[in-house]
Amino acid sequence: DGTDIYWARSRVLEYLNFAAGRMPKGVTPQIGPDATGVGWVYQYALLAKDKTLAELRTIQDWYLRYQLTKAHGVAEVASIGGFVQTYQVTVDPVKLRAYGIPVMKVAQVIRDSNRDVGGRVVEMAETEYMVRGKGYLAGRGDLEMLVVKSDKGTPVLIRDIARVELVPDERRGLTELNGEGEVVSGIVMARYGQNALEVIHNIKEKIGEVSAGLPAGVTVETVYDRAELILRAIDTLKRTLAEESLIVALVCIVFLLHVRSALVAILMLPVGVLIAFIAMRLLGMNSNLMSLGGIAIAIGAMIDAAIVMIENAHKHLERLPAGHTNGDRSEAMISACKEVGPALFFSLLIITVSFLPVFTLEAQEGRLFSPLAYTKTFAMAGAALLSVTLVPVLMMLFIRGKILPEARNPVNRFLIWVYRPIIAWVMRWKKMTIVLAVLAMGVSIYPASKLGSEFMPTLNEGTLFYMPTSLPGMSITKAAELLQTQNKIIKSFPEVASVYGKAGRANTATDPAPTEMFETVINLKPEAEWRPGMNTDTLIAEMDKALQFPGVANSWTMPIKARIDMLSTGIRTPIGIKVFGKDLNEMETLAKQIEAVVKSVPGTTSAFAERITGGFYLNITPDREQLARYGLAVGDLQDVIGTALGGEMVTTTVEGRERFGVTVRYPRELRSDPQQIAREVLVPTMDGAMIPLGQVAAVAIAKGAPGIRTENALLSAYIYVDIRGRDIGGYVADAKQAVAAQIKFPPGYYVTWSGQFEYMERAIAKMKIVIPVTMLSIFLLLYLNFRRMAETLIVMLSVPFALVGGVWLMWLLGYNLSVAVAVGFIALAGVAAETGVVMLIYLDKAWEDARARCVAENRRAASADLYAAVMEGAVERVRPKMMTVTAIMAGLLPIMWGTGTGSEVMSRIAAPMVGGMISSTVLTLAVIPAIYALVKEWRLRHRPES
Repeated sequence: DGTDIYWARSRVLEYLNFAAGRMPKGVTPQIGPDATGVGWVYQYALLAKDKTLAELRTIQDWYLRYQLTKAHGVAEVASIGGFVQTYQVTVDPVKLRAYGIPVMKVAQVIRDSNRDVGGRVVEMAETEYMVRGKGYLAGRGDLEMLVVKSDKGTPVLIRDIARVELVPDERRGLTELNGEGEVVSGIVMARYGQNALEVIHNIKEKIGEVSAGLPAGVTVETVYDRAELILRAIDTLKRTLAEESLIVALVCIVFLLHVRSALVAILMLPVGVLIAFIAMRLLGMNSNLMSLGGIAIAIGAMIDAAIVMIENAHKHLERLPAGHTNGDRSEAMISACKEVGPALFFSLLIITVSFLPVFTLEAQEGRLFSPLAYTKTFAMAGAALLSVTLVPVLMMLFIRGKILPEARNPVNRFLIWVYRPIIAWVMRWKKMTIVLAVLAMGVSIYPASKLGSEFMPTLNEGTLFYMPTSLPGMSITKAAELLQTQNKIIKSFPEVASVYGKAGRANTATDPAPTEMFETVINLKPEAEWRPGMNTDTLIAEMDKALQFPGVANSWTMPIKARIDMLSTGIRTPIGIKVFGKDLNEMETLAKQIEAVVKSVPGTTSAFAERITGGFYLNITPDREQLARYGLAVGDLQDVIGTALGGEMVTTTVEGRERFGVTVRYPRELRSDPQQIAREVLVPTMDGAMIPLGQVAAVAIAKGAPGIRTENALLSAYIYVDIRGRDIGGYVADAKQAVAAQIKFPPGYYVTWSGQFEYMERAIAKMKIVIPVTMLSIFLLLYLNFRRMAETLIVMLSVPFALVGGVWLMWLLGYNLSVAVAVGFIALAGVAAETGVVMLIYLDKAWEDARARCVAENRRAASADLYAAVMEGAVERVRPKMMTVTAIMAGLLPIMWGTGTGSEVMSRIAAPMVGGMISSTVLTLAVIPAIYALVKEWRLRHRPES
């Protein structure tokens, strides 16, 4: 994180230049696009009834791909599926032997016969003519007419010893649509750092432009479009923001019963949001689920200061005598603002500072929540600024006319009627109240211990991603058959709109997938069209049951999540286990044992250990003694193997815009059996004779590593584990215990747990450091405001007590602890501190007024004065406290109960805040007055002069 990608690419290029000289002949290392696997924002398929897959692939490779790459923000358009055409020169070994022509001679002739040269210029009749020697091969006919040898004046042509055909090249990937057959596809990758929505818009515009130039009947069909998810998420947040604003406005009107006064808070809200948007624009941030979510969770708290200042102004205006002047009104409102303004400004700063831990998150969680942290900070900072600038001005302009006394407001009368006996009981049983509060905190240990843990709640992208894995060595033909069967089954579900599957790798550096790895995008219909009672989890369970194939391990996820997981840790399932060691065979044995153990752990739906030694090889081992007898070098033998069996690319034809490779190879029937290869493949000797390959080499089938994976310079093997019905933290704890009890690791071998669990561990470790620092920062801000330790500690008590409600609500809703929940608790800490500050503002004001009256009466303050002051500060000023709490909770409820795209994450942020505000309100209204009264009583006894 934080590394400039283009600086990193330049460093990689330096190492590539060094590595290129150490690569085998014909291997050229090439840096990939300036994009990542997460940048797969759009995928399409080329369809046509009257075109073959080879023809469609040619259109994709040589026309459409280049046109789409020109769209702004596109790093690469990768091709997959269909057949790449190539000219294959299939030589007849019998004729080669008859004419005495080595297969390498055929390859060399073709290579030398396909080039243009320049002859500078010639001058004729005062005009310069550029000289061109035109020798490029233009097609099959040119290849067939190449002379390989001349026998007594009779030329031996390619067509005399070989068959020239335009055939499909070997492929390592394919795609299939809706179980109806293979298709040719393109994958659009957004350049790193680009706005995905803009890139998709640009690519769609470009497709519209170039479609007219496609051959008749060829259409481009979208098979995956990330824009749909982005737009759904933004629409959800826009709707939530509108609902929040409306609810908060209604709260102001109901509590104040004065529309003009409510307009102060209502008008301040869009200005504060506008400040956040301006800051986003200046920093180049995009509007997305998380950036808008930051504003959404801040809306209720943004108007707290305005609410309290307006309410305080109302209280001051109520006290004005009849016949007061406009100047008196202005003085009263200015006095009201001065009375509470500084403390409110500090409380908003506390909310802002409390969110600092989110900025320290790293990697995936940091990229996800940083936009939310920024926008919430912008919104709260803007609210703090407006509370001391715009709000007082708006109050002067709007708070006019008759102000209804608080006692005549039915809502306020009801609150006072309920609250007065409660606070009277609290003042009579202050210590008992505190003991009950402590007991409530103690009881919350039970639900806290029952909470599961996960890295992040799964975001419902509206598209499923099916990622089965099979054993290595699967042929491309079998992969195509299995993929079509799977897609046909998936498409049979009525909830499925389309299903697009991929086996193997696309032609891009961002997709190093083996043939046995499948990726299937399942686009779902709107949920309103689903069967009654059907949900995503049930649908996945039904599909998983229908897709049980021998040797295939299923895994279910979402497209974006899968790309992020694979890019971050290489693990494409929720949980991964990495085995490290020095011997591949021993590591595979351990991996299989671990696979068997974790399959027995409750909650496991599938576990699959990579078969890191399960690849199949046809080994051709040179017999150096025999090679020496015939005067051959190992390189001579390898050249024959690479060409006759491997079909080494010898040259490329240029046919207009299109390019086709040319390979020389033995017939398929002579290279499909080890014994036949040993007999039929001919190796030329120094004296021109042709001997069978088996005379100078051993040909045998063997098993070995299909690929070698290293991590931090250590060999590694992966076990992929998919779970359902359990939290990740609890599952990993049980699985670790089972593995430790049943698996004995030899010296030098060990395992690490990866996937989402790795992210979760990292986030927890970071929070353990940063949250205490943040609490200290909040404490210092409170102390700077109150200048007294007792009051500061009283407010700080609101933070742990707020956690009580958050934990209980999390438990009741069945939510797991996650980074999203942690963000909600972090936001709760600041808001809880603010409610405590509001209560202390009024308690301090009432106590100061009481002491002033005692001084005026020339007597010392007594317990009775303190009791009256607490009753006044708590009961008589219950309206502003309930307004702030209600505004915050009302602003959070649309987020908590939302059901649109992205609600899975946002509801986890809102839930602890809503629950915490409930318990924090109890603390604020009952416990803080009790503690405040005890502290002041102690001071009265020990420092009566105060």
